[in-house]
Amino acid sequence: MPLNLSDLSRTTVELRIRRQDGPTAAPYWQSFRLEARPGANIVSLLMDLREHCVTASGESVDPVAFEHNCMEEVCGACSMLINDIPRPACSALIADLETPIRLEPLPKFPVVRDLMVDRAQLFAQLKRVKAWIRIDGAWDNHERAPRISPQDWAANYLYSRCMSCGCCLAACPQFGPDQAFVGPASLAQVRLMNAHPTGRHDTAERLHAIMADGGLSDCGNAQNCVQVCPKEIPLTTAIGELGRQTTVQALKDLFGGR
Repeated sequence: MPLNLSDLSRTTVELRIRRQDGPTAAPYWQSFRLEARPGANIVSLLMDLREHCVTASGESVDPVAFEHNCMEEVCGACSMLINDIPRPACSALIADLETPIRLEPLPKFPVVRDLMVDRAQLFAQLKRVKAWIRIDGAWDNHERAPRISPQDWAANYLYSRCMSCGCCLAACPQFGPDQAFVGPASLAQVRLMNAHPTGRHDTAERLHAIMADGGLSDCGNAQNCVQVCPKEIPLTTAIGELGRQTTVQALKDLFGGR
């Protein structure tokens, strides 16, 4: 049952952590018991454990390796599997979690050590779909600043909140180290960049990238991504919009348009 820390100064919490000493080492589990303060989250609990890393059986072990940075659900670095759900550890409050709390590294990514993973594949896919805005070059500066309606701005803002945490990829059955699918995070960024006043000039190039192998057609529509996204980004809406954009692009390619 979830812990009730509202009227207690400190409560003993049991952690079960899936550990791995290196990228090629075999994983193993260790249990820990430590006190949690009211309002504590997973990151603060791991920081306390780092100071005195002793297992529930009394064995002193190496501190658990994990990543954290902003502590306010902005950077995505602390994302991991918490009770079988991919989510940022900084916003996972101890009081809201079932015990014992199980911590595992984010699946689908190579483990560096313990709860740390290598997200290089995520960033490689963002490069593949050119998820950025080109600001250098011979742009026509005689045009007034583009106007964006409040409705379009609000819609675009939803996708700009992506922090590349990898939770959507961890939950996606089509994404993995041996699969070519670019994943929902990259697809959502294509939708965002194509809507940008400057980014729209590279729309065709981005659409061709997701029309190739491993692109939009590889999405199995499981909708796991939108369920676990900590920023509540409408990923499936983006995929639907891109479906229409790629259809139009395919017709342009067929008839020689741009």
